[in-house]
Amino acid sequence: MPTVSSRGDAMRGLAVFISDIRNCKSKEAESKRINKELANIRSKFKGDKTLDGYSKKKYVCKLLFIFLLGHDIDFGHMEAVNLLSSNKYTEKQIGYLFISVLVSSNSDLMKLIIQNIKNDISSPKPVHVNLALHCIANIGSVEMSEAFGQEVPKLLVSAHASASVKQSAALCLLRLIRTLPEAMTYAEWASRVIHLLNDQHMWLTAATSLIHTLSQLSPGDYKGCVSLAVSRLSRIVTSTYTDLQDYTYYFVPAPWLSVKLLRLLQCYPVPEEPAVRGRLVECLETILNKCQEPPKSKKVQHSNSKNAVLFEAINLIIHIDSEPNLLVRACNQLGQFLQHRETNLRYLALESMCLLAGSEFSADAVKKHRETVINALKTERDVSVRQRAVDLLYAMCDKTNSEEIVAEMLAYLKKADYAIREEMVLKVAILSEKYASDYTWYVDTILKLIRVAGDYVSEEVWHRVIQIVINRDDAQGYAAKTVFENLQAPACHENMVKVGGYILGEFGNLIAGDERSSPLVQFNLLHSKFHLCTPSTRALLLSTYIKFINLFPEIKPTIQNVLQNNNQLRNADVELQQRALEYSQLSSITSQDVLATVLEEMPPFPERESSILAKLKKKKPASVQVSLVGCFMCKDHATMSVLLNHIPVWVSLTPYLSPTFASVQVNYYIISTNASSNYTIVLFQQCLYMDAFDDVLTLPADLGESPSTESTEHANRPFMFKNSGVLFENALIQVGVKCEFKEQYGRVGLFFGNKTGNQLQNFAAAVSLGPEHQGKINVATQKEPPSQIDGGAQVQHFINLECISMFSGSPNLQLRYQHSSAPQQVTLKLPVIINKFMEGVDMNSGDFFSRWKQLGQPTQETQKIFQARHPIDTEAARTKLTGFGMCALTNVDPNPENLVGSGIIKTKTSQIGCLLRLEPNKQAKMYRLTVRSSVGEAAALICSMLEEHF
Repeated sequence: MPTVSSRGDAMRGLAVFISDIRNCKSKEAESKRINKELANIRSKFKGDKTLDGYSKKKYVCKLLFIFLLGHDIDFGHMEAVNLLSSNKYTEKQIGYLFISVLVSSNSDLMKLIIQNIKNDISSPKPVHVNLALHCIANIGSVEMSEAFGQEVPKLLVSAHASASVKQSAALCLLRLIRTLPEAMTYAEWASRVIHLLNDQHMWLTAATSLIHTLSQLSPGDYKGCVSLAVSRLSRIVTSTYTDLQDYTYYFVPAPWLSVKLLRLLQCYPVPEEPAVRGRLVECLETILNKCQEPPKSKKVQHSNSKNAVLFEAINLIIHIDSEPNLLVRACNQLGQFLQHRETNLRYLALESMCLLAGSEFSADAVKKHRETVINALKTERDVSVRQRAVDLLYAMCDKTNSEEIVAEMLAYLKKADYAIREEMVLKVAILSEKYASDYTWYVDTILKLIRVAGDYVSEEVWHRVIQIVINRDDAQGYAAKTVFENLQAPACHENMVKVGGYILGEFGNLIAGDERSSPLVQFNLLHSKFHLCTPSTRALLLSTYIKFINLFPEIKPTIQNVLQNNNQLRNADVELQQRALEYSQLSSITSQDVLATVLEEMPPFPERESSILAKLKKKKPASVQVSLVGCFMCKDHATMSVLLNHIPVWVSLTPYLSPTFASVQVNYYIISTNASSNYTIVLFQQCLYMDAFDDVLTLPADLGESPSTESTEHANRPFMFKNSGVLFENALIQVGVKCEFKEQYGRVGLFFGNKTGNQLQNFAAAVSLGPEHQGKINVATQKEPPSQIDGGAQVQHFINLECISMFSGSPNLQLRYQHSSAPQQVTLKLPVIINKFMEGVDMNSGDFFSRWKQLGQPTQETQKIFQARHPIDTEAARTKLTGFGMCALTNVDPNPENLVGSGIIKTKTSQIGCLLRLEPNKQAKMYRLTVRSSVGEAAALICSMLEEHF
């Protein structure tokens, strides 16, 4: 029986046309056949006004096929749009397909298309609704987002919509959100969208993807999803539940949904409710237990799905970072994969163990696999896996194993792939410096590094070794001796010549007593390399020669002959010519005293962040850094504080004289920040330069998208005894701080990190002084933050301060910004307290009690007796006193249990001496705190500040 549907399904004309195209013997024949067909279709569209739906569908399909062959189509769009009005599914389907592929987002037909889509969205037929939703998602333009941003969520939460429509609506809404996040309203549908996780249909995999994105954009509105996600995950992985057993994939229940739920839970901190937390831990333990069971199938699909769930569970365990048992079990499970025959599993295991190495609970478990990782470095065939092995060795390195790991990395460096050699050089240099208990070992390691991989040793590496040698008196003689021996090698890399020239020019006199390294021998050895070097190295050697004239006057004529040689004075290189001429005149005209003054030994370099570390951050942001979102979500405040502590607020010491504050001349060394540096607050995989901070302030964050204002109270308590840490954090932003103070001057570095994936707009940070601070503190902004902070980015803000006179409290820091068009405001207390301007003064017993008696006036003393708030611990109290800024004096008080301290508060107008005596009564668990000061206000203030911390 010839029906329309069978005719529509056949489309014999399309099949014949495709067959003709396939039978074409040449490109020309194909083009001829296509042009003939295009002419026929054009004539049909123009001439035949009575084309039925079947014919339109057939011709539109032919146009679509021609377009997919690579030919331009400039007609037929209107006919495709007309197909959208058809009631037949097949015709409507072809119309939507043509529009999704050929119609651009700025087409004149878009308004007509949107109207047809709106008609289909409201259709009672689910297939028509699905077609419309698919088209919206495929086009995904801004115009689509604006037109349907409020309509699609209604389908998602509708009680009458079928499961297939809800699935399409979830994926469509996800696309629209990614296209235009600000056009969406997240809070309005939050509670109803969250409860989609209770749906019994498997379409909730799509819903979970949507909730995951919404949680990143508006974490406060969707935090209720955590308990539901844990409940759903528990029902999947626990065998006692069977509601999802129909969705088992190769004996793994709902693997895709499990992965998405585990990823969703990583958007939030570990649940605070004991029941939810316990259920989550049970789920993770169950996943780890199932991976220990024998495989139920030998097919690769089974192992892939099981391992996908396992690795996502391990990522969640690392994110939680508070369950030692799970962390160790995860590490042991990954250790089994290190020798797996699948390359991908070995790669993922190494990558995950790099993150585990940064956790205090699993670091020791990771180190147990050191030999396996070293063996992988030597035998692995895949270069990407070898690179991950290098990263893991770098992450697990500490003082106990640094020499062995550095030795293995140096040995492998000789045959390492060229693609990773430079990165390995940087890592070896960082580890050897970081864990160098003996600087002779450090010098040997760096010089061996230059010998083994000289071409890959950047300037930062040999610059750094020179800085350290100059700053370490105990390493200078050994460095001079060792570099002299290395220069005697027949084949010597140019970087070795640079290091040798600099060190011998400064410290060659330390080895000149040996005939084998006499001044003339040193000079001849360096000059023998001169003609083999580049102009920049030759310029450095000329500077070494003039230094030799100062160190060894006896070889002055020999060096002058070199400087006055025509090859130097008439050198084509202007820099070499100028140096030779100036050095020659300097050595000939000036007296020995003047020469000694000009060419005196280099002073120690200021302490600063290693330039090697900065280069490694820039070279490999993917492995060295984790994005801000990942760092902030893990709530690893201790690590954050550590990293803040090693981001230099004062980068280089430069003599600086400037009336920064109201005609105040700053006549000490003030610090200038390198404007080109772009330091990033990152979760470093092995927490470089580990330093312990505790009591980091954590504030509860419950920010939605509605306008909000937050303020902090008592925020400066943790910073009374330290200068670095996390000042504030909510769901959108994290504020880190690093302060440095000297005399009455201070500098505060603020680091603002955007925790979301969206841009923070109209960002502004301002310090406001209350009436109690006016005229007592001067504030000058050195570096303003940008007005916009990209998603996952971090920016800096620097403030200079001067203490004019005594003050109490702290200035306010006001932050204003917009997130998803919603204004936000946060008011913080800047960690600038009067004790920050205090410097400890060391005194003996006689001086202390003599001064104590002088400050005996009633107005100069404040005394408080109070109950101990913490266990009485003398050493802990001494540490707090030192962190407060006072010098904790020993052997001063006759009672060894008592603590005494002294310090001077330095302001612009005066210097205020302060003495302190803390007497514990362990039986009564009480303290008596007495503070005496030349200014009674200071004594009362210090006493009240310290009272609540003992």
